[in-house]
Amino acid sequence: MDGNGRWARERGWPRLKGHEQGSQSVEKVANACMDAGVEYLTLYAFSTENWKRPAHEVAGLMFLLERFLSEKVAMMNEKGVRLSTIGRMHELPDAARKRLERAISETSHNNRLNLTLALNYGGREEIVDAVRAIAGEVRAGTLDPVKISSETLSDHLYTRGMPDPDLLIRTSGEMRISNFLLWQLSYTEIHVTRKLWPDFGPADLHAAIADYSSRERRFGEAHENPITASSNS
Repeated sequence: MDGNGRWARERGWPRLKGHEQGSQSVEKVANACMDAGVEYLTLYAFSTENWKRPAHEVAGLMFLLERFLSEKVAMMNEKGVRLSTIGRMHELPDAARKRLERAISETSHNNRLNLTLALNYGGREEIVDAVRAIAGEVRAGTLDPVKISSETLSDHLYTRGMPDPDLLIRTSGEMRISNFLLWQLSYTEIHVTRKLWPDFGPADLHAAIADYSSRERRFGEAHENPITASSNS
């Protein structure tokens, strides 16, 4: 969800105003996902690198998270949104972490849209945590290292039990994945838009889905055009 700061700067406003406006896009996009039949939506809300930002901005982001959860849980339950999170939750401020845990519990019975917030998340850190867990099982004698597979690693990631993403949408024109879901994005289609996140809405989501739908997903296979193959034989 890139571009909050730039959106605010273009208007001469403080960066937190951009983050506040960006939080309103979350509800719009979540509703559009449900309308389109999307079952899983993961939002990169706060990375492990974001702690390097000014302390007042980090504190403001945590306050916005608490406020968003307090205001939106009733709506989530009304519309069937199940909230979850990925990342190192234990490192979040106590107030934000407890409010997040409460919102997750209060929406756990919903099943229309699985909304996951990536908070204090980093793709490399996720893989490190998974490897540590696997190493612990090997040391305890509960896992034979010979039997470790890609499925083993997947089962130890924060996203275990979730499907890998079909589509990654990158706002504000950024052409990188920024340490997001490094393992899971192996065969994900990428859609980049120059729209800043606060301006990103349902029409932009539908455009991204249409772009995705127009692509042929081969997963490493070579799909020949049958007519061309016949003429060359």
